[in-house]
Amino acid sequence: MTRAVPGNAVLLMYRVYRNIFPAVHNELSYWIERAKSIPDEELRSQALASIEEKTFHCEGGSIYSVLSRGSDKQAIRFIVAYQTISDYLDNLCDRSTSMDPDDFRMLHESMIDALTPGNPLQDYYQYRDEQDDGGYLHDLVYTCQQVLSEAEDYQMVKKQAVRLGKLYGDLQVHKHVIENERIPRLQNWFKHYQKEWPELSWYEFSACTGSTLGIFCLVSYTLSGKMDATLSNQIERSYFPYMQGLHILLDYYIDQEEDEKEGDLNFCAYYDHEEEMKNRFRYFVERAHEEIQRLPDAAFHQMIHEGLVGMYLADRKVGRLSNAQSFVKEMLKVSGKKATFFYYNTKMYHKLKPGREI
Repeated sequence: MTRAVPGNAVLLMYRVYRNIFPAVHNELSYWIERAKSIPDEELRSQALASIEEKTFHCEGGSIYSVLSRGSDKQAIRFIVAYQTISDYLDNLCDRSTSMDPDDFRMLHESMIDALTPGNPLQDYYQYRDEQDDGGYLHDLVYTCQQVLSEAEDYQMVKKQAVRLGKLYGDLQVHKHVIENERIPRLQNWFKHYQKEWPELSWYEFSACTGSTLGIFCLVSYTLSGKMDATLSNQIERSYFPYMQGLHILLDYYIDQEEDEKEGDLNFCAYYDHEEEMKNRFRYFVERAHEEIQRLPDAAFHQMIHEGLVGMYLADRKVGRLSNAQSFVKEMLKVSGKKATFFYYNTKMYHKLKPGREI
């Protein structure tokens, strides 16, 4: 049955809480049980932790399932599996027993294979000590391939999806190597793209590659049966770099205190001062708004755009940042009225779910 894409925030949130989140949790319950059976203790620990700590990634990504217009089940199945791969690999690289870029590269080949139905499954752990996951990563990859192989129009978006997937993988390799190599690697990587994106700094470009939203948008539209070459190209342009960049910069913004304590890389730390960061965030908000107007269902994409701002800035961690009140006020103002709606809606959700943080 074809379902309309919600055009206002109240209808969207009703559908999110009534249908989407329960379906996401149902999918995740399967992967949790699957992760519990992983023989290797380290791999099992990281697989379970990645789901427990990052369920909100699957919840947020699965909102794109409304674009599938009735193929919600398949869209959510893909989004949950693909995001679970992403979060699992991030844990393996971030809390790793390895600092080997070849290991990180091979692990992230799974995300390219997941976007390429027919690609043979590989030994993704070949460069690390931990090997036996009982087929967990293979099952995640195969689940994604299975959904995409049944989507008649996937060939129309495969090039764009794989391109975004490769950029994501490159980022994960460069940002997880030994500390003194990270910045030079990221800066050298950006040199290959600087002519195309001269208005971005190396750290902003890196942030833009770190989101899976463009892939979820491409796949969900494909499952709706309304994909064509013009739309696939426009989705990529509308989501990369600005929508994805806004997403990840907000993520880094709220993690600043935490990352400073842990000594982790945070792209917000490379702005010269608070005012510059505020101006650049405003620029990303404005450019993202401009680009998504070129998409069908522009009202939905605008809600996602404003929702990102509202939901991230409502996180408890924001209250621990200096100058946060001024920053939040400015970003809500420039992002639009719905950003404020999502801001207070998310604060209420946190109260109902104690301890929950992005």
